[in-house]
Amino acid sequence: MKRISLLLCLALMVPAFSAQAGKVVTDSLKSNILGAVVKYNVYLPNGFDKSDKCYPVVYLLHGLTDTYTAWVERGNMQIVVDELIGTGEACEMVIVMPNAGGPDTKNTWNGYFNMPGWRYEDFFFQEFMPAVEKKYRVISDKGHRAVMGLSMGGGGSTVYAQRHPDMFSSCYAMSAWLDNKSNEVAAKNEPKDCRYYVAESVRDHSALDFIDNADDATLEALRTVAWFIDCGDDDFLLDLNVALHQKMRNRRVKSELRVRNGVHNWEYWHLALRWSLPFASRNFD
Repeated sequence: MKRISLLLCLALMVPAFSAQAGKVVTDSLKSNILGAVVKYNVYLPNGFDKSDKCYPVVYLLHGLTDTYTAWVERGNMQIVVDELIGTGEACEMVIVMPNAGGPDTKNTWNGYFNMPGWRYEDFFFQEFMPAVEKKYRVISDKGHRAVMGLSMGGGGSTVYAQRHPDMFSSCYAMSAWLDNKSNEVAAKNEPKDCRYYVAESVRDHSALDFIDNADDATLEALRTVAWFIDCGDDDFLLDLNVALHQKMRNRRVKSELRVRNGVHNWEYWHLALRWSLPFASRNFD
């Protein structure tokens, strides 16, 4: 009898969550800065097409070797977001997942920073954000914009929020690739291909060095962003993530640190997404 009651409850819950279901659309933007067409996915909450409401926006960045499809296809983000919005743990929001790479790292540009032949940060802030936020009815201000990502995207989101603290209310870094001085990807004797340049760009945009070199005005600006660092206890990037938290703490920039059981994989990031979207919601104006 108890089992029948449980199954009945679950059956009644399915339509409730289905009614809240959003959708993911694929779009593209021709970039003059990159000289390429950049694809991206956008999650739109339930009822987006039937209203004129404007929504908060989250930029959700993928990792090295992945593409804009990774969060949907490997991270099952749509299921997670629908559930979080349906239960009220996260507010309705637009989530943008831009492309910044591909699996052939030697011959395909990867990365969120400017480098020779690939001015991605310029593209992101000068072309991509303005176009997306105009097209998809988001609230285009700091108080309603968040950035987050995993691995390479975790480092990208951290540096974006460091360098543009006036544009983001929060940053959630998952297993973030924050520096490349002691964890080299490209050896000195390797050819200067696309993989070499993304590794060099992470060195040049070290999130740890940024904190060390920040002046008082920069630190004050960083304090206007809500920071969350989330990394597994067996992740090869753990030391970098803990070091960033400690450096921020030493300079009185508040951040939350969570070290959970896990490694550098989708099982860990799937759960991180469940934490990150309520965190972003709590820090929207």
